[in-house]
Amino acid sequence: MKELKYLNRYLLKYKWHLILGTIFIVISNYFQIVPAKLVRYAIDLVVDNIHVYQALNGGTAQQDFYKVFAFGILFYAGLILLMALLRGLFLYFVRQTLIVMSRLIEYDLKNEIFAHYQTLPLSFYRRNNTGDLMNRIAEDVGRVRMYLGPAIMYGITLVTLFLMLIPMMFDINPRLTWYALSPLPLLSLSIFLVNNTVERRSELIQKSQSRLSTFVQEAFSGIRVLKSFNREAESISKFNVETDVYRRQSLKLTKVQAMFYPLIMGLIGLSTILTVYAGSTEVIKGDLTLGNVAEFVMYVNFLTWPVAQLGWTTSLVQRAEASQKRINEFLKTSTNIVSEKNLEQEIAGKVEFRDVTFTYPDTGIKALRNITFTINPGESLAIIGATGSGKSTISALVSRLYDARDGEILIDDIPITDYNLHSLRNQIGYVPQDVFLFSDTIFNNIAFGIKNADETRVTQAARDADVYDNIMGFQMGFSTRVGERGITLSGGQKQRVSIARAIVREPKILMLDDALSAVDTRTENNILNSLKRIMLGRTTIIISHRVSSAKLANKIIVLLDGTVVESGTHESLMELNGAYRDLYEKQAQTDDSEESNGTAEGTDLTSTELPAKELPTPEP
Repeated sequence: MKELKYLNRYLLKYKWHLILGTIFIVISNYFQIVPAKLVRYAIDLVVDNIHVYQALNGGTAQQDFYKVFAFGILFYAGLILLMALLRGLFLYFVRQTLIVMSRLIEYDLKNEIFAHYQTLPLSFYRRNNTGDLMNRIAEDVGRVRMYLGPAIMYGITLVTLFLMLIPMMFDINPRLTWYALSPLPLLSLSIFLVNNTVERRSELIQKSQSRLSTFVQEAFSGIRVLKSFNREAESISKFNVETDVYRRQSLKLTKVQAMFYPLIMGLIGLSTILTVYAGSTEVIKGDLTLGNVAEFVMYVNFLTWPVAQLGWTTSLVQRAEASQKRINEFLKTSTNIVSEKNLEQEIAGKVEFRDVTFTYPDTGIKALRNITFTINPGESLAIIGATGSGKSTISALVSRLYDARDGEILIDDIPITDYNLHSLRNQIGYVPQDVFLFSDTIFNNIAFGIKNADETRVTQAARDADVYDNIMGFQMGFSTRVGERGITLSGGQKQRVSIARAIVREPKILMLDDALSAVDTRTENNILNSLKRIMLGRTTIIISHRVSSAKLANKIIVLLDGTVVESGTHESLMELNGAYRDLYEKQAQTDDSEESNGTAEGTDLTSTELPAKELPTPEP
């Protein structure tokens, strides 16, 4: 129960649900117990008066006696029916308090976990897979709810029923009570063991089902590849193997479940037989009446199911404890991305790196080594480098998705760690390398980063990103819903929607992380010409492996293995005849080759759409 102590604050929050639920359980137990006494009175009434009725042997007296006798029986029957109705009413109240309490706590706990997830740094998500995160907020919370609802409800029912019923039974006849109760511990233990076996085998089935679902999903998602490589037969064979494992696990579970109810009914029957045997001997002795025996049989039945549920509820508590432990592991994980001074102010956009070295905490990979540069407000910086050179790491540090432990990053000459995290990110427009679109309309995807989206702003952002014509080509226009992760759009369309999403915020700092990698040359030039206007008066960081994108910037740095190997303007770097020029010439040759083969859809870097004389003139 140690891990479950975390939930006590929720139980305290909904204490009136718990208190009222307990009261309603006591009342419902009372209305369950009273009918047994009424049955005893009714049976004893029949036994005590049947000989008198038979002795009258007809006549008016016998009829009059029968009327009184029948009225007494009907009176007891009416009271028993009334008790049953009242018990049903209060059982309804029990569920409307305790089960509702468990649902309310489930709601609060899921919200708490999800809100906590939002505060955790990017390194947390690199260490944990999505399936595990979803499991803890869905399946684990569901198991915890079973403890907060059914386990607590049945536990309180058992305790209160025992406290109310056992003293009454011992008061009537201790010997008969011991006989009646003797099989119940064995019943509870047996159900506990069987239920644990069922749970273990159910988990194996769930894992098998998960593997089967994953295999089927991959098969359907990759059906084009399967057919292209003529691997349908092998896919069917693997599917048969997985389904065979699932079948065997299911049959094992069915065998165990087949023992469940026979075991319960057998032990209940044993308890009833012992009660009737011991009660009969007491009746023969004259210590008890037949009504007492019937009363005890009912008491045994009252206790049987709560005791049987004890094994089940114990298993629920064990599962909930294990699930809450998993939940607590994440809830105890705190973010290291915190604001030191919680500074909230509008920024001008100056960005400065001072001797920054960064190693990813989750992998130990050193991404940056002694990086130093300055971008003044309204200026632009292009970061060029091969894959793995550390380009994207710089954008992650500016957005404070990570914090640099060595060196210093300043925004407007103030350490970045002093800013309020939400205030800072609200003034940054970021186009990630791995484009992610939500399963929503195109309009909502573009307007994702702003509140009370204005249609004019969204439309203009789409034009600037050169995706407006594509959107209007769809039947629903901006109301078109994109599929999961934007799957219904092409790669280039997704990138341009992502660019529109960043620029619609009118950010002080705009970061484009390889944002044009999935578009053709013509589209790239159209977007770059639009970006020239967007970049005016706005600090811009362009991260790319394409030199064509870098030509827009006031300054260019070339990264190699996390180190700055060259820096300067496009013209100065071309004069160095170093890594930048080498990369430029290779890409120019590739573009020329594509154009000569008729595959280029537009002009290359030297086209009239992007003349060099229109580029911003960098200061020396």
